[in-house]
Amino acid sequence: MVTAVRHLGPNWYASVMGTAIVATAGAGLPLPGLRTACTAVWALSLAMLLTLLAARTLHWTHHRDQARAHLLDPAMAPFYGCLAMALLAVGGGALVVGRDWIGLRAAVALDTVLFGAGTAVGLTAAVAVPYLMAVRHKVHPSQATPVWLLPVVAPMVSAALGPLLVPHLPPGQPRETLLLACFAMFGLSLLATLLMLPLVFARLVTGGPLPLALTPTLFLVLGPLGQSTTAVGKFADFAPGVVSAPYAQGFSLLAILYGVPVMGFALLWLGLATAVVRARRRGMRFTMTWWAFTFPVGTCVTGAESLAHHTGLAVYDGLAIVLYGVLVAAWATATVHTARGLLSGALLAGPRPAPVALRPVTARTT
Repeated sequence: MVTAVRHLGPNWYASVMGTAIVATAGAGLPLPGLRTACTAVWALSLAMLLTLLAARTLHWTHHRDQARAHLLDPAMAPFYGCLAMALLAVGGGALVVGRDWIGLRAAVALDTVLFGAGTAVGLTAAVAVPYLMAVRHKVHPSQATPVWLLPVVAPMVSAALGPLLVPHLPPGQPRETLLLACFAMFGLSLLATLLMLPLVFARLVTGGPLPLALTPTLFLVLGPLGQSTTAVGKFADFAPGVVSAPYAQGFSLLAILYGVPVMGFALLWLGLATAVVRARRRGMRFTMTWWAFTFPVGTCVTGAESLAHHTGLAVYDGLAIVLYGVLVAAWATATVHTARGLLSGALLAGPRPAPVALRPVTARTT
């Protein structure tokens, strides 16, 4: 077991995120019988999180050299944002659907712990990973990929899920402090994303398609778009009675005036990313980057659900249902391939050594 986890990177937390979002996104859809299935999926995500935390603890304990190498690898370090988002996604799912099985008190306690830990890790990653990129990694603009967004998106997940805890705090300043702290993390993540996204788009336009294994990461751009739309909707839901009336009304306006155009851009990017993936699908073998098809799409589902609630438009209900179908199909595909790769050992194997070119043999002629 100790040897098997040597090459277990932080990118594995994406599978927990992708599973948890299936549960929380489905809970908001007006489909009969879906909530029970979503609760079961949330329980699976909790089991996955606990298993992965134990395996990563072994990794850090027995393979510290490899763990340090991941931090100093510009391709791997951004995935530490996935740890924060996995903690947050499972914690938020406890309040959304997990309470049906474990009870409200246990759900609040679990979410409090996971939200606190996830937010601390997310804020640390949002500072530490860009610092390492600037000081230690020596990256070039031609290396820009959507993976760079992962550490700066983590605080946006805190912003979207933190308001769920607001009603469980004492009235007055504790509730207002948490709500405005989430709003601050919304701004932090949004502005950081606006700094990173032009680098990614410029790389696509000037440098051509991403390497085949990284092509699915184009869907990661949907994460900050869908999650920020979800966040402003949650602010509007929980602001009444927490902040004064003019500010609560302002959050309601923000939910529509911000959410509608951002969701429009998310659909534009979804079309672009889908077109690129379809053009390059031949020869695209399964890697853990396929989990990029799940969580970002799930945030668009929750964003569409929020817009349906605040605008009253049925078109957003329809959009949420269609996107949820895409999410479930992507999750099922990634889950099957991941299970198959674990059973075969291929996903936990070390990187293959580069082939060594043989020197040409010359014969002397007389």
